[in-house]
Amino acid sequence: MTTLGVLKEYYDKRATEYDDWYLGRGRFAERDRPDWEAEVSLLTDVVAALPPARTLDVACGTGFLTRHLRGDVVALDQSERMLEQTAAQTPQATVVQGDGLALPFPDRTFDRVFTGHFYGHLRDDERLRFQAEAARVAGELVVVDSARAAAEADEAVQERVLNDGSRWEVYKRWFTGAALAAELGGGQVLHDGRWFVVVRSPA
Repeated sequence: MTTLGVLKEYYDKRATEYDDWYLGRGRFAERDRPDWEAEVSLLTDVVAALPPARTLDVACGTGFLTRHLRGDVVALDQSERMLEQTAAQTPQATVVQGDGLALPFPDRTFDRVFTGHFYGHLRDDERLRFQAEAARVAGELVVVDSARAAAEADEAVQERVLNDGSRWEVYKRWFTGAALAAELGGGQVLHDGRWFVVVRSPA
């Protein structure tokens, strides 16, 4: 199964518990994550401060970050169960089921492509495909992902356990703001924290 195939199945099963990660509930309640809540709050402020735009949120998940985007927002995800969460949490957005590496939209449909915690799961060839698709449909790309300061290595294959006891191997990368900006071909580092990075780049 491809990386995206594994991610679709994993996140489909994780849909109803995904926000526990952000909110420190369930399996995440006892994790030692200093200043986590403050940085999640800061992250949502950074997202909300983006200028209003026609925005495509790729791999929107539950809509936890989508709901803070201003303007005309389309939320895309491969997982039907994730989109159900997005529709409930972000009713102002239009939800679309689709592939983040083959975006089902004409050229320049949007002003901005936004993605949160998707880019860091992509292998080399997938990253290039995503960047090309983002550049095709929009003039700007904003990437939110996990900070290098929170990890022991630049990348790893993690074992993740869901509430139903199922175990999944998930490829994951972590970034500094500067490294992510360089990889995207330049841009502005909007946040470079202990847990999260945000880069705004010309697509």
